[in-house]
Amino acid sequence: MPRWGMVIDLDKCSACQACTVACRMENNTPVAGPAQAAQGRAILWNEVIPSVEGEYPNVKMRFIPRPCMQCDDPPCVKVCPVQATYKNEDGIVLIDYDRCIGCRFCTVACPYTVRYFNWFEPQWSPELRAHLNPDPEVAPRPKGIVEKCTFCIQRLHKAKQAAQDAGRVFQASDYVPACVETCTERARYFGDLDDPTSLVAQLAKSPRAVRLLEELGTQPKVFYLREG
Repeated sequence: MPRWGMVIDLDKCSACQACTVACRMENNTPVAGPAQAAQGRAILWNEVIPSVEGEYPNVKMRFIPRPCMQCDDPPCVKVCPVQATYKNEDGIVLIDYDRCIGCRFCTVACPYTVRYFNWFEPQWSPELRAHLNPDPEVAPRPKGIVEKCTFCIQRLHKAKQAAQDAGRVFQASDYVPACVETCTERARYFGDLDDPTSLVAQLAKSPRAVRLLEELGTQPKVFYLREG
C-alpha cells in the first residue's frame, strides 16, 4: 500500500491562500463567520500561518501552510475513548462521524492544532451554497463532532474506482488532494513516500526537508523544504 505524504516548499509558497479556499470548497468545510471567529471558532483545515522574524525595521514575514500532518504514530488515535479517530489501510488518519461524541480528547492530544470542533450547524449564504461539493461522501456534517484534513480521502476513493472501472491498476499519480492541485506556485508535492522513484519521496530526503515538532515522535508525513 502507498504511504501517502506531502512536501511543501516554503521557498515557493506565496501565502496566496488558494490551498485554503480549495480545501473549503472540496470538503464543504463550515464557514464560521465573524461572530464565531471572534470566539476562536474559525474552521480552517488547511491554514497558512504567518510568522514574523527579526525586529523592526529588519523584519521578515514567513508563512507556514499547515494541513493535518497524517502522523504515522498519531496521538489523536490513542486518546479517542470511542475509537472514532483511526488510521485506515492507506495510512490516512480519519474520523468516523457516526462514532464521534465530540469529547475533543483528540483536539487536546494533537500538537499541531489541526482538529476543529463543529460548534454550530453549518450554514451557507445563497452565494456560498453554489460552491458546495455535491459528492455525498462530503455532505455537510452536523455540529458536535470533530473534523480535520483527510488528504481529500474522497478523491482517493474516486481514483481507485475510476481505475477499477477502466480495468487498470491504480497508480499513486491518479490521486492528488485539492490543495496540491490548486497551489498556484506549485509549492506542494504529493505521493507515495515509500516509492523511492517518486518526487515526494526524494524531496522528503532533501537536506532542506524538516518536519514540525519532529522531536515529539509523532512521525508526521508532511515535510517542509526550508527557505534557502
